[in-house]
This record gives sequence, structure tokens and C-alpha cells, in this order.
Amino acid sequence: MDSHDGVRGILMAAALGPVLAVLLTACATDPPDPAAPQGTSAASVPAEPVAAGLEAPWSVAFLDGTPLVSERDSARILEVADDGTTREVGVVAGVDAAGEGGLLGLALDAEDRLYAYSTGADGNRVQRYDLAGGPGALTLGEPTTILDGLPSASVHDGGRLAFGPDGMLYATVGDAGDRDSAQDLGSLGGKILRMTPDGDVPADNPFAGSLVYSYGHRNVQGLAWADDGTLFATEFGQDTWDELNVITAGANYGWPEVEGIAERDEFVDPVQQWSPADASPSGMAHVDGTLFVANLRGQVLRAVPVSDPTTSSEHLAGEYGRLRDAVAAPDGALWIVTNNTDGRGDPGPDDDRILAVDVGP
Repeated sequence: MDSHDGVRGILMAAALGPVLAVLLTACATDPPDPAAPQGTSAASVPAEPVAAGLEAPWSVAFLDGTPLVSERDSARILEVADDGTTREVGVVAGVDAAGEGGLLGLALDAEDRLYAYSTGADGNRVQRYDLAGGPGALTLGEPTTILDGLPSASVHDGGRLAFGPDGMLYATVGDAGDRDSAQDLGSLGGKILRMTPDGDVPADNPFAGSLVYSYGHRNVQGLAWADDGTLFATEFGQDTWDELNVITAGANYGWPEVEGIAERDEFVDPVQQWSPADASPSGMAHVDGTLFVANLRGQVLRAVPVSDPTTSSEHLAGEYGRLRDAVAAPDGALWIVTNNTDGRGDPGPDDDRILAVDVGP
């Protein structure tokens, strides 16, 4: 039995219909005022354990159904077996794990090459690795650095990687504490970047010769595409509003001039905003027309219908602590990554964990 089938076996314990009904019914609320914090009352949905005992996990990527997990502080890349045990695939060398820095986002390209975003001595970098072996025996090859020298800091460190439906690699770079860099097109800080799998500038990027895809960001933490190709991004605010944005090539999202909905023509407003105390939206996944957003401080999973992204519902509120990532598994299930061992949470005996919620039809 391969990993894909093993995970499906775990998930069969969850009730498929009731879970989907809870999520979709809760999402179908009347659109509230977008200037106010969004969300209905929290609902509980079944979650099944996939793995436990992880150390500050940050990202999950799937290699032909085999889950690969990054640990921020240890710089380890782990594979998760059918029975929930983990083994070390490799350690990313030269990682400076301080504060929000360390080994962060993972992504796989069409050739099954692994990309990792990590913090080094000279800034954040994106490196590519060949993987050898099969499930239970995967090994990490030597790194090829495709982009380095990105702004880094112990806060606002960005770190999400994702391949878009266009085959291009997208990377989120925080402002690294330099607020003004987000409005400076000569800096890669406070941006969403778009590049080829080799780190080159695509010919159709909005600014000639530049990796910058969108700017005016403080600290984007989640990326997900709807079925029609619309790109959504979650972003940490400062003291007033966290944001869910629809990303358009070349657009300016306002930081640090504005935070949240400002109704100024020169900036793109978020489609939804939340108080940071209730949110800190991190990783995000799209499953069957719904965006699922993992929240750290808010300790909640939000479900946002793509058909009306001004609305949302809350699930798993406070049940598993801080939630770092939401990931669409190959079988259509939703995986949630907790983050209680990162120095800001209150870890339980099994933390950190990966949990699965089946939202399939």
C-alpha cells in the first residue's frame, strides 16, 4: 500500500457528508460589511491524526502522494509514512533559524524537484534539490541555489513557495522590518515574486527584468489559486488588520501607506480583513471552491467560499492551538499543520501535529 492509499485509509474514519455540509452551510452566510472582522460562530469538524511529535513544522509538499514536511528550526525535511512515523530525508545546510527565520516553504515542480525557501547567513534564498529513492528511502541531493540575497529578519520573513497553474514559481518575501522597502520596486522586500523554475524572470512579468509580481506587502504567508486561475494571498498586518487579497500582476497592496481596506485608488484593497488577535492568517489551500486558511494567533481554520470571498466561517477554534498551514492532499482531503512548538504556542504532549479533515463530496 503506497502513502496515498494509507492516508485515504486514515481519512475513511471521518464522516464525509456531514463535514462537507458543515463547511458549505457555514460559508453560505449573508455578506457582512467588509470593513468589519469577518466570520460566523465557530463550528467543530472531525480531524484525524496523520503525524505527531514534529518540531515547528512549516510546510508540506507531496511527492507522488508521499508527504514531505519542513521543520523551521531543525532545518530537517521529513517524509511521513503510512503509519504516521517520520524519517529524515535530509537537512538543509547553512540555515540560520532565528525568530521567524529558518527552513520555511517547500514546493515541487513538474519534474519532481524539491524547492526550499530558507534563511541563510546572507539572507533568504530559494534552493532546488533532486530527490532520489522511493517512499521510505528518499534522499536529498546537493542544492542548486536559484535565488539568494533576499531580505531576511527574525520577523516579517515571508517564506511561502508555490507553483502556479502557469508553471511558474511564486515566492513571498516579507519586508523584514524595513517598511519602506515594500513600496520600492528596486527591492525584493515586501513583494510576491514570480520566476521560472530556474529562477529567471519570465518574459510576461509586469515589470521588465524584475521578479516582482505584486508589491506593497508586509508579510504574505499563504498562496492559493482558484479553479479559474485567480490567485489569493493571506497577509499578516501590524496592529489593525490582517488581510485576504486577490493578487493581480503589477498591483500595489498599500503597505506601509495603508493597512486593510483604505478605499484609495492607487492601492488594491483586501477582499476580507480580520483583527490580528483573531487571525494571523498563514498557509492556505483551495479545495472544491473553498479557500481554507490556517490561523496562528486566532487558532482557527477559516473557510472562505471563492464565489464570495468577503465571507468566511470558523472551524476547529482553539481545539489544536496555533495553525501554520493548510494543504490540499492528493486525495482531496485537507491537511492542517499545527505550530505550538515554535516558541509562541502552548504545546501539548503530541505537538506538533498534522491533522486531516476530509472535505470531499
